[in-house]
Amino acid sequence: MATTVCLARYSLVMSILTLAGLGAAFGADPPPAAIDPLVRVVDLNVGETANVTLSDGSTVQLKLLDLRELRDDVCFAVRRAEVTVEVNGRRADLVSATYHLPQTAGNVQLDCSITKGYNQNGSPAFWGLDKDARLRLWPAGSPLVRPGTFTYPVKQKWFATDTQMANDPVYVDGGERSGKRNIYYHSGLDIGGSEGLVEVVAATDSLVVSVGDVVLEGHRRDTPVAPRYDVVYLLDGRGWYYRYSHLKEIDARLVPGRVISQGDRVGLLGKEGGSGGWSHLHFEIKSRQPSGKWGTQEGYALLWEAYRRQYSPPLIAVARPHHLIFSGQRVTLDGSRSWSESGKIAGYEWRFDDGSSANTPQVERTYERPGRYSEVLKVTDDAGRVAYDFAVVIVADREHPERAVPSIHPNYYPTMGLRPGDPITFKVRTFNTTAGQETWDFGDGSPPVKVQSDGNAVKLAPDGYAVTTHRYGQPGDYIVQVARTDEHGVTAVGHLHVHVAGE
Repeated sequence: MATTVCLARYSLVMSILTLAGLGAAFGADPPPAAIDPLVRVVDLNVGETANVTLSDGSTVQLKLLDLRELRDDVCFAVRRAEVTVEVNGRRADLVSATYHLPQTAGNVQLDCSITKGYNQNGSPAFWGLDKDARLRLWPAGSPLVRPGTFTYPVKQKWFATDTQMANDPVYVDGGERSGKRNIYYHSGLDIGGSEGLVEVVAATDSLVVSVGDVVLEGHRRDTPVAPRYDVVYLLDGRGWYYRYSHLKEIDARLVPGRVISQGDRVGLLGKEGGSGGWSHLHFEIKSRQPSGKWGTQEGYALLWEAYRRQYSPPLIAVARPHHLIFSGQRVTLDGSRSWSESGKIAGYEWRFDDGSSANTPQVERTYERPGRYSEVLKVTDDAGRVAYDFAVVIVADREHPERAVPSIHPNYYPTMGLRPGDPITFKVRTFNTTAGQETWDFGDGSPPVKVQSDGNAVKLAPDGYAVTTHRYGQPGDYIVQVARTDEHGVTAVGHLHVHVAGE
């Protein structure tokens, strides 16, 4: 028998009760207006059917038909989770998170944010999932979040450097190792950036719930709030909590009980707390889930929509997520999730570490030598505009599986509005080795520049990243490379795309 699911008010009621009471109690400005989320969420077991009422009042019958999960051979992490669903009798295949956006089936947009396999050797408490899969639904053609109520939370270019989005196993600080069976799958959104330089802003109109270790009364129990010195929690009119972690600096104007507007300054991106030593914003949304538990509201698609709405990019290249294999194994690199405003991508070009290339959205590659590879994807639209992204492939040494593969995190600032002659700050940190030096190639024919980071010897060291400055003399799109080789001759390579506009 089908389960009837009508979630139109599940977070709205909470937001009204919480915000209205606290606004009066603390003498704050009027709280953010209550917002009925456009998304509807349902958890299903294979074979289970649910009737779902969407935000526009229409109803959908949804059935979970099948679940397939693929794991790697190195640390047995789930790399791809596929579900087959039936929507009003129409079949659809979805891939769970890992940079996949909602797709349309009939009168519905839907995605799958998490499946049960991630619970088997991961952290189920992040998601609050008790069944086989979580599905989210919106009316076809609907925005994912109401326009004007959500903004991109960092002031930098999309994919300016490394990211770790939902269901990505952690890799930047060496978290993925051969034989390691207890995996930290990422539940929030890690947005890499330049430590102490990138400004973090409030994504929504919000009540400030916690700043560092100070928590607003009424939010310590039965909430997802977990205070820490580098963390801020905000609560919006949907009843969603927003976690901002690893902040280098928290804005002094943030006080628990205060109501702030979307776009207001939260602080500066950093690597404080449990960052693993790489500089990034951990941005995570928590909401009540169908299980009744607090769990992550997967945010990649929401950020994608907010960034496009705010900055209007004509073209976005997507070559992520990263891959982990043993030497001698093959992977499929996939650029098909790239996007063009015109609806058409005219060309794909892959440039590989060995000097070869390919011109298809997907390409299979075999890697014989261990290392951290960064393969360049260039996409071109029908107007001749270009965008770049980079596919990271981590290749573990089959002959020495105990050796951690060196990783590397390059970043730069500013990432937007650059003109010829502007000084650009480049930072880099290598992980899993203290041998060797990083060598920068800025892609403009200038001589290589050598620097030396601390190799993540002290994760929270203020000077852990090596810093250099570079200026470009001419407008253009520059592909920057930085590399460092460890004591075993294994190299980690990273890339950045720097766009310098004309006068």
